[in-house]
Amino acid sequence: VANEANNILATSVSGSTTHWLKNTLDYKMGFMIVIGGSIGTALGIYTFTYFKGIGKIDTVISLAYMYILAIIGTLMLVESLGEIDKAKKNVIERKKLHVHYWIHGLPLRMRFPKSKLYESVFTPIMIGLVVGFIAAIMGIGGAFILVPAMIYIIKMPTRLVPGTSLFVTIFVSVIVTFLHSINYGSIDLMLVVMLVVGSIVGVQVGQKLGEQIDSSGLKALLAILLLVVGIVIAYDTFFAETIQKEAVIAMNQDLNFFSKFIKEFSNDMPFFYGLFSILFAIVLGIAAAFIRRSISKFRKKYFNKTLKPTK
Repeated sequence: VANEANNILATSVSGSTTHWLKNTLDYKMGFMIVIGGSIGTALGIYTFTYFKGIGKIDTVISLAYMYILAIIGTLMLVESLGEIDKAKKNVIERKKLHVHYWIHGLPLRMRFPKSKLYESVFTPIMIGLVVGFIAAIMGIGGAFILVPAMIYIIKMPTRLVPGTSLFVTIFVSVIVTFLHSINYGSIDLMLVVMLVVGSIVGVQVGQKLGEQIDSSGLKALLAILLLVVGIVIAYDTFFAETIQKEAVIAMNQDLNFFSKFIKEFSNDMPFFYGLFSILFAIVLGIAAAFIRRSISKFRKKYFNKTLKPTK
């Protein structure tokens, strides 16, 4: 949970920096969601500690993943298959421009100029609370709940949703990473480095592949992926035979200088180790965003030169 939260922090910083450069980020709405996310994260850590204390945390995490992935995956698959079927039959469905829920009747309304909304402050705060709670227990950014909520409940413009979602995830991931580091000392910097590098490369590959698939097909593909992972977790939790795993413990004399330093740093100063892990992830994320921007500029400049007509 802690290592994935640290990984998500780096990729969220990278993504939100890119959206900041493109001016597609609503800070005001993001901060309202962060308030709820902070409260939800604290409640989630308390819940995590309780189940860890009674020795049931692994089961709780597995069940949480299984049920959430199954529910969201099924809903997405049904919706995407319906869209694909209607597209094949050339059926045009008129959708209501404004759908109101009970949450839209809450008091203390506030204007959000960037999103051009007049919304109750409780709406983003309540959504943030749910996302923060889930992030603390499962170590995920909560985007699969936050993004649909921002689109369908808050009614934010779609172009502002990805950047604002990543902006919120930064703060939630910082809190999760920090509290897990202090309470459990469960962050492995070497693992985080490999996760971050893999995630950044994966994002680029995923974006290129996503450009070749329409939205309905992409939604169906993601839904199938979520369902498959949910089924695998369910099998491992309920049906797989218990396998005794031998833990290989590396003694201090078998570790190199760098490994010894990380281990001692983590054990002796968990507060500063957590702080260092957060700063490390943020620096990696910002660096990745600017490297991507530089490569993009270079490619545009290079291809523009090669495509210029010769006289």
